[in-house]
Amino acid sequence: MYVVELSLRLSPMPIAVQRKELHDAQSLYGSVREAIESGHPKVLDLSCEKDEHKQISLLSNEILAVQLYEKSAMGAGNKRPGFSVDS
Repeated sequence: MYVVELSLRLSPMPIAVQRKELHDAQSLYGSVREAIESGHPKVLDLSCEKDEHKQISLLSNEILAVQLYEKSAMGAGNKRPGFSVDS
């Protein structure tokens, strides 16, 4: 399972949707990135393949960052994916 996670302006919690196949996750990542780069706000409709009833619509100009990572089956004690400073 692959996770595409979006960080939104003025929101402490990211939005995450899951894709079963890497190709599908990369395609979604590319679509979101293109929407950010265009500079013109548009509505993105996202759904999650794990929970098909989970849907969200958001404005592309509210997205600050997008990341793609593989969801591991390891325990919850692991470090969260992304960029961080270890102390």
